[in-house]
Order: sequence, then C-alpha cells, then structure tokens
Amino acid sequence: MTTAYNKFFINGEWIEPDRPTLEVINPATEEAFATIAMGTAEDADAAATAARAAFPAWSQSSIEERKTVLSNIIAGLKARSEEMAIAISSEMGAPMGLSKTAQVGSGMGHFMTALKILDGFEFEEIRGTTKIIKEPAGVCGFITPWNWPLNQIACKVAPAIAAGCTIVLKPSEIAPVSAYILAEIIAESGLPAGVFNLVNGDGPSVGAAISAHPEIDLVSFTGSTRAGREVAKAAADGIKRVTQELGGKSANIILDDAADFGKAVAGGVAGCFGNSGQSCNAPTRMLVPKARMAEAIEVAKVAAAKATVGDPQSETTRLGPVVSEMQYNKIQGLIEKGIEEGAELIAGGPGRPDGLDKGYYVQPTVFANVSNDMTIAREEIFGPVLSIIGYEDEADAVKIANDTDYGLSGYVSGEPAHAQAVALQLRTGNVHLNGAGPDFTAPFGGYKQSGNGREWGIEGFEEFLETKAIMGAA
Repeated sequence: MTTAYNKFFINGEWIEPDRPTLEVINPATEEAFATIAMGTAEDADAAATAARAAFPAWSQSSIEERKTVLSNIIAGLKARSEEMAIAISSEMGAPMGLSKTAQVGSGMGHFMTALKILDGFEFEEIRGTTKIIKEPAGVCGFITPWNWPLNQIACKVAPAIAAGCTIVLKPSEIAPVSAYILAEIIAESGLPAGVFNLVNGDGPSVGAAISAHPEIDLVSFTGSTRAGREVAKAAADGIKRVTQELGGKSANIILDDAADFGKAVAGGVAGCFGNSGQSCNAPTRMLVPKARMAEAIEVAKVAAAKATVGDPQSETTRLGPVVSEMQYNKIQGLIEKGIEEGAELIAGGPGRPDGLDKGYYVQPTVFANVSNDMTIAREEIFGPVLSIIGYEDEADAVKIANDTDYGLSGYVSGEPAHAQAVALQLRTGNVHLNGAGPDFTAPFGGYKQSGNGREWGIEGFEEFLETKAIMGAA
C-alpha cells in the first residue's frame, strides 16, 4: 500500500496539480511506499511568483515574528519526530537509531541554531559616518539531496526564514516524504503565505527552472559536483548568487603519534561506514604510516566485521541499504574496479551481504594498500567503501590528502598540537581533530570542486543577507 503525497505547497495552500506521479521506493524492500506528483517549470514559476509577492512584507518582519515562527517549527518537529524518523528510514534506508538521532536531530539542530543566532545578531552597525545594514538576500531557490534529507533542507530553510528571505524548495524526488512532513509543519507555524513553497519534481524539470528563474535571487544547491555545474550554468545568465555543497573524497590522516592508533583506525572505519557511506564528508581515504599498514589492516578487519547490515527498521541495525538500485550498481562497479586495479580487498567485496537477497544492501568493504591514483581513491563512491593508503612521512600524507579534486572535509588523529599543525596544511573547509564530531555553530562547506559558500552557523546565516552601506547616515 502506498501513501499519496501528491500536493504542492504554494502561496500558503496545498494544491493537487494534474501531473504524473512517481513512486517512492523503500530501498530495504525495493517496493513503493509512497507517490509524489512530478512538477514542471510552470509549477516552479507559480512558487517563485508567490515567493516574490511575499518578500516585501516578510523581509520587513520583526525579529520577534521570525523567532515565533522558528519556535513553532521546532515544536512541530519535536511533536512529529517519530513520524519523521520513520519517513527518512523508509525513503533512504537510514537505520531507525540513526534516523531518530542524527537524521532528525540534525534537522532540529539547524532550526535551534538559527533561532539562537537571530536572537543576538546585529543587523546594523556604524562605521565612521556610514551605517552598514544587513538585509535579506531575496527569493531563494533550494535544491536538496536524498542522503541527509531533513538536515540538508533545514540548514538552508532555517537561516533563510530567520534572515527574512522567501523560499522555493525542490527536495530530492528520491527522498521527498520528509520534506512533505516539514512543509506540513511549516504550514502550521504561522509563517505568512508565500514565504515557503514546496514543489516536487526532478532536476531537469523543476531544478533547472528554479536555477534559471528571473524572480529567484539566490540558488543554494546540495548534491553532486556534476549537477552543481549545471545549476551554476543555469543561474549564470541571471547573475544570481549561487552557493553549493558538492562532493567529497575526504582524507583521514592517522599520525604515528596518535594516542591510540587502533582506536583511531577503528573510528575511521565506523566514520566511513556511517549512513551506509552516503555522506559527502565521509572519511573515505584513510592515510596511515606505511610501516603500520599491517597493524591498520588487522584493526580495520575487526571493525568492518562489527558493521552489521540489515533491516533499517530494526533498532539494532548499524547499516541499512543504500538509497537506490542505481546507487547500488554504481557502488558495485567501483568495488569491482578496485579489485581490477590491484587494491588489496581485506573486508567485504561485491554482492549483497549473506542472508540479504532483497534490498539495496552493500557489503561494508575495505581496501588496503591503495594508491591515490586508483579509481576508488579518486571518485566519490557514496557507499560503505574505505580505501587505506600508506604514506612515507607527514609531508607525503599532506600531499596525498590534498591530491584530489575535492576539498570538503578532513580528519587528523595525533598529538593535539601536531594534529592541528597538519590540519592547517589541508585544503579543506572542515577538519575534525581526534574524532571530534560535527558542530552546528561551525561553518560547513568546501574548497575546490566541493563547492562554494558556507552553510551552518553564523556564516551560513550570512549567506542569506545582502550588505548595504548608507553613507552620511551617522
């Protein structure tokens, strides 16, 4: 039985368009559990027109009004957190434990962070005889992915609402149900009509229309580097502001002076496999001293064996399936490529795990003695596949880490001062030292082909503001 989520939310109303529908597949069962209507450029236009009409009033709304709306959204997320967790687990395969804590928790965290920033942000300052004012950037078009569906929507929508912007959102058609539930929560939050609009659809139809639409001032996209190029091209004619959070191939450097080498290796394996490897900032390249490669292999084998794969609805499952048949096939091809190119397979490999004959389940896979020019070290696999690469010395480790088209995140384990010194040499937007986790107040984004602009924290909030200088005002 499938549930229909075939409406769009435009100008404060739920409308059911006469559009073809798409089945939403549960990757654990390979069966449809929901449907959505597939929008067109016409639907994107209606949403953008509504957002433009709503902008003058919302951009002048009081800070207190915005805080009330954000507080109401947070309350709505809390009230529907179990429903949201089930939706995310069903649409993209996250185990329920992860879905409840990290997937739903991160989305909640971005709204709470936006509320806190708004509470103390200075929108005006005097500099000499000039008044500097931070104003809402305008109508924002958001195109979001399936791997962290609520998180990636919330880290755009929350600061945009707080900044006084209006919004057109196209979530991933692969994982759209969580966005629909969030839209229902927003619809009850007191946000004026037209400030937030939701249109489902695919990239070539709705995404391209949002990117090129003349009424949209800013486009924020999260997804593949390939798709990011198309978004930027479509937005270029309008000289729009474009922020992008794209792919990654993050290095995890384990220094010889790490306090607990085995713990660092095991933690790196778990970090790579988290969310079934479907995170753009996953530590997918583990760099260890060549002299300790054998030690790293033994630890990694044990850690990989603990990464049990199974039904995501089970509270004990650590890894669920990957999101789709297309992703499954891509990952299988890259695992085969790693074997073909001579990497040493020490855990996992091609095919499903034993006992799982249905669902897009991938064996947690570890390759050792990988060279950085191999395909598995160059391409973003987006599955539970780790490459262990040996390095000669610190300079070699830094060189290998930076030898990539990407620059989203990095990881360093070692004596704290030493680890920080190495972190300063990495060309990445984030670096995690000695197992440090994410921080909602810290900026998130990348160098090179991992994108431009920042999300999260004050830096993410300021992406949705324009700066005006009024000379002679003071």
